[in-house]
Amino acid sequence: MAYSYEPHHFEDFEVGQTFESVGRTVTEADFVLHSAFSGDWTELHTNRHYADGEYFGERVAHGPMTFVLATGFVYRCGFLERTVLAFLGMNYMDIPAPVRTNDTVSLDMEVTGKKELSSREDSGLVTIDTEMTNQDGGTVFAGDMKFLIKRRE
Repeated sequence: MAYSYEPHHFEDFEVGQTFESVGRTVTEADFVLHSAFSGDWTELHTNRHYADGEYFGERVAHGPMTFVLATGFVYRCGFLERTVLAFLGMNYMDIPAPVRTNDTVSLDMEVTGKKELSSREDSGLVTIDTEMTNQDGGTVFAGDMKFLIKRRE
């Protein structure tokens, strides 16, 4: 699996280009840190005894935590290092299965859009479709991420 890519400016991206992250095991600390940072202490995510009797049969990651893991993988790959100006949102986001403590997740990415912007001479819009899978190959997150990317100077 790839670890790091060279930073990419707007001109460097091509539709169809792919990137692949390393894997990362989700830990108890991730659950606690996300709850502390977000203020979301919902028992489904933080109370083992409660969660054991609920739908998933154990604690699962917050949906927003799953999204944050995905964005972290994008930035960790390095291709947006010092070239991204803004995360502009998503057209869609799906979380079809839960992330559990001790799951190992990774992210596959594909450039699906590249658009010149008449309102910006210094940058352009790049859309990257993402799919995060767990150690069993199950999809736990999918969505397209839109970024404003610097042009070369």
